[in-house]
Amino acid sequence: MKAAEDSKDFDQFRSELEAVERKIAGEIDPGVRAMVVAGAVFLLLFSLVLPHAGAARGFDVLLYDSVAVDEHIGLPSRVFVWFTVVFGIGFSLLALMTRRWALAWIAVAGSAIASVFGVFSIWHRQTPGLGNYQGAGPGPGLILATIAIMVLTFHWVRVVWSRTAVHLAAEEQRRNAAAQAEEHDRKRLFGEH
Repeated sequence: MKAAEDSKDFDQFRSELEAVERKIAGEIDPGVRAMVVAGAVFLLLFSLVLPHAGAARGFDVLLYDSVAVDEHIGLPSRVFVWFTVVFGIGFSLLALMTRRWALAWIAVAGSAIASVFGVFSIWHRQTPGLGNYQGAGPGPGLILATIAIMVLTFHWVRVVWSRTAVHLAAEEQRRNAAAQAEEHDRKRLFGEH
């Protein structure tokens, strides 16, 4: 009789426990890495006011204004700056503020792509253009942004993967508890108890 009462009590709270587990599983806890991520985001913001190539600052590249056109800013630099703003700054800040695991994953993916485009942008600024055009090389803003987005990517990957391990362990515990409860119910139903 006691086992039946315990089973009813557990069933009553099972849905609440599963809801809490889903909520916890969807969250991240970056810990000390949050300060590194916040610092990298600040450096990315700061890099937008520094020159990326010649007189073209990061904001000029972002908006592709006349200064960027005059400096012959290419597509790799524009893609890099947009990915940096959207994923490196935007989604990183959202992930830090909301602590949502899905937003952190989006920040990781976008930052990783931005890292590739950052290196490609530096290379692109050092390569002669059409008609042997020699433009200004990579500026301090471009180099700082590339390094900052790489650091940001590394730390987001660490946060997301550590969350994945915790999430998998919690899921395994839930599966084991459900299997035990199912076995207990089966034995009770067939009178094997």
